[in-house]
Amino acid sequence: MPQVAVLDQTGKPKETLELKPEVFGVEVRIPLLHQAVTRELAARRAGTHDTKGRSEVSGGGRKPWRQKGTGRARQGSIRAPQWRKGGTVFGPTPRDYTQRMPREARREALRAALADTVNRGELKVIERLEVPEAKTKALVRRLEGLALKPVPTLLVVQQVSEPLARASRNVPWLTVETPSRVSVYQLLRHPQLLFERAALLALQEELAP
Repeated sequence: MPQVAVLDQTGKPKETLELKPEVFGVEVRIPLLHQAVTRELAARRAGTHDTKGRSEVSGGGRKPWRQKGTGRARQGSIRAPQWRKGGTVFGPTPRDYTQRMPREARREALRAALADTVNRGELKVIERLEVPEAKTKALVRRLEGLALKPVPTLLVVQQVSEPLARASRNVPWLTVETPSRVSVYQLLRHPQLLFERAALLALQEELAP
């Protein structure tokens, strides 16, 4: 059964928390993780790119010169793609990049990402992260006390308080989320993960089959 140590406010192990194997002990399926990450990154695209074809650019209402007798190649419009300021051939048009993925497959991908994090020993759990004042230096010092390095870190708390939101705003390597908003891409992108105990248990109950 997967286990993780729960740290106290000083960063010392307080107790051992047993995790559900059906959530944190599942098989890590790389193709499933790849599909989930691709879907998430694709959904971030606006899809507002657009180019004009030969029927959309202005001008070119008449034939540039007559068909025969000039010695030049035949042309039908100055807005054809081979002309300067002509239309674009097969250019991008507005589209929706959303990819479909079954709900259970998304949940399984989250379980696999969490299991991979536990297997690598990158998951840390604290009883509760207390941030009494909205000071960036105080928050960084607090995280350093938990043996966290200044590398991309995902902090998952039960509820984002106003002092925590303001204190973490100026920490470029820290991302703060709640259990319901954690994604596969975030779990894989951040080499360090810090969960509050209540947040980890909430996510575990949400992902339990």
